[in-house]
Amino acid sequence: MICYNNFWFLSGHGTEQLRPLTEFGYLTMFVDRVELFVKGGDGGRGMCSFRREKYVPKGGPDGGNGGHGGNVIIRADTNADNLSPLVHKKHWRAKSGAPGDTALSTGADAKDMIILVPPGTIVRDRERGNILKDLIEHGDEVTVGRGGRGGRGNKHFASATNRTPRQFEPGEEGEERWISLELKVIADVGLVGFPNAGKSTLLSRLSRATPEIADYPFTTKHPNLGIVTLGHDNGFVIADLPGLIEGASLGIGLGHEFLRHVERTRLIVHLIEPQPLDGTDPIANYHTIRHELTTYGVALGEKLEIVCVSKAELTGSEEVRAGLERDLCREVLLISSVTGQGLSVLVGKIALCIEEIRRAEKTIKEKVKRTTFPLEKAIRIGDEHAELPVLETAPAEEVT
Repeated sequence: MICYNNFWFLSGHGTEQLRPLTEFGYLTMFVDRVELFVKGGDGGRGMCSFRREKYVPKGGPDGGNGGHGGNVIIRADTNADNLSPLVHKKHWRAKSGAPGDTALSTGADAKDMIILVPPGTIVRDRERGNILKDLIEHGDEVTVGRGGRGGRGNKHFASATNRTPRQFEPGEEGEERWISLELKVIADVGLVGFPNAGKSTLLSRLSRATPEIADYPFTTKHPNLGIVTLGHDNGFVIADLPGLIEGASLGIGLGHEFLRHVERTRLIVHLIEPQPLDGTDPIANYHTIRHELTTYGVALGEKLEIVCVSKAELTGSEEVRAGLERDLCREVLLISSVTGQGLSVLVGKIALCIEEIRRAEKTIKEKVKRTTFPLEKAIRIGDEHAELPVLETAPAEEVT
């Protein structure tokens, strides 16, 4: 067994190629928090030179400027599903700009270093703790390490009184800092409930996702995403979230690690097991999870919720549904991921709720867009020609 780039492989004897463990049913680990050191590339050094050419006496200065250093950019990409590729590389440094050359040649600018992360990643400055940007949609990006500006060559310092300048500038140093990346899964629907409530089985029935399913609690240790398609161009993303227990809002049982993934969901589907393994009351279990959602600190309790009693094939599930419906004074669905009972009704209700939420979000965005005024271009926050330390070469005895 060999580990390469955070992926495990099985190797055979002789010339057999490496085969990833995903072919044997194993999954790569899920990482939703990581800290990185980033540094932008330094600017290239300015050139100090004079034109030396036959039949051109006193050619004058011709030192070019240095190139700009590359930036370190964090970009959201839908092809990335978690932060595991970043675990084994903590330091990310962009390349420096090329130095200036003779004949007024400007050094080449360095290419930007782009780090791909999944949408829903929050980028923070580790030392200050402030949020640099919340990368929500595909293509969102933020520059976390700005490259240094290239130094100016001696041609820039030529004047009527200084015809042979020997001053030039070194490249500006790139910006460096420690950042922390935190992933909060973005999904339209989040499945919540006590452990072993049937969330992973429901996800596997509604989508093509293949989460780990077993007959013991806490089988799901990280969120699993699946896409439910409705027709050719419609659908929604559903997330199987790890099971919650009493005290999750206080951090018990990794509660904070699990509850923060619920923040991004538009809709909550709450699954109630009719016959819990520990013999607890299903109605009391519902109120326990609701209490943890409302006391977490974020407005999780205000999200739209669909309540379902899972495992309808078990005896007494209809009585549990009726009792919960009387207690909540609203509709409670009865579904079975094994027989398929009630799944079409659940999907239809989810689709209607998601469409209504999206329509409301679109209306809010249009109102914000109408009340946002563009900044005046005349306002200048910084001067790109800010002074750098000027260096000077030793004067030559004779300049021809």
